[in-house]
Amino acid sequence: MSGATLTKKDFQSDQDVRWCPGCGDYAIIAAMQKYLADSGADPAKTVFVSGIGCSSRFPYYMNTYGFHTIHGRAPAVATGVKAANPELDVWVVTGDGDSLSIGGNHLAHILRRNVNVNILMFNNEIYGLTKGQYSPTSPVGTRKKTTPMGSIDRPFNPVSFALGSNATFVARTIDSDAKHLARMLKAAHEHQGTAFIEILQNCVIFNKDYYGGFADKKVRSDKMIDLRPGEPMTFGKDGDKGLKSKGWHVEIVPADEADVWNPGLKSAAPSFLMSQLDDDPSLPTPYGIFRSVRDAVYENELHQQIEKAVADQGAGEIQDLLHGGATWEIEG
Repeated sequence: MSGATLTKKDFQSDQDVRWCPGCGDYAIIAAMQKYLADSGADPAKTVFVSGIGCSSRFPYYMNTYGFHTIHGRAPAVATGVKAANPELDVWVVTGDGDSLSIGGNHLAHILRRNVNVNILMFNNEIYGLTKGQYSPTSPVGTRKKTTPMGSIDRPFNPVSFALGSNATFVARTIDSDAKHLARMLKAAHEHQGTAFIEILQNCVIFNKDYYGGFADKKVRSDKMIDLRPGEPMTFGKDGDKGLKSKGWHVEIVPADEADVWNPGLKSAAPSFLMSQLDDDPSLPTPYGIFRSVRDAVYENELHQQIEKAVADQGAGEIQDLLHGGATWEIEG
């Protein structure tokens, strides 16, 4: 299909899409399929890798290559795919439970290595597939089947987690904002290195409208702020309010006094500061691009080492590798 003009339908598989009616996953996959078509992506060079969870059905519904792997291990498989064939366009689809519980270790390492893949983390702050247990992102006090008296675990902040793992691209978006979602997909896709997007996603069965207090269209303009690179940090229905950093604090100021947002600084400290606004109900919840910097890409460095070794020592033979080097015998 290379060279042909593709449509959203070209990225839809022949499988019936089955999520609960009203699930935010429908909006995300629709945005993904439309974006790939608009961007001229080649289905034959596109790979989706998922773990376990509602979001992990994604590869079945995409007319691309894909792996439905085991719980939490999607980043490891995606690293292998990209290392073996850097020309492939690799996307990881995961949930808050899959990526931050059993998969937390794998997520941290793919972020720090800066493998050139795109990670979409659907965050509904609950385990949906296994019927409503609290997850690593559920707030303290969450009452669910496994926490009937309320969760006492302090939750992960996914954006802070990614920044702490030295990720080179970190963003946040919402399933209900199609234009913003498409813009974040494009920015992530164009980034060289690991791109991490937290997508606030509605689970209509077990955690319906958990983000409604700040992300609902009726209040979003006053309760959220879109972090746009190179633009003033302004928000509000009339665009009359802004944010300004004063030391390690962020304050609301008139729009004309707002700081200009720069996610490209070498230090991730300003980005981390913005990610922590989630904990202050007096300040708007940030979304958009928190960090976007350039650094060495893992698979590029890997293949440069391989090419140098071959140039210096020759391609070698597999038998020589198996029977040479550090070998020993164990005598009974």
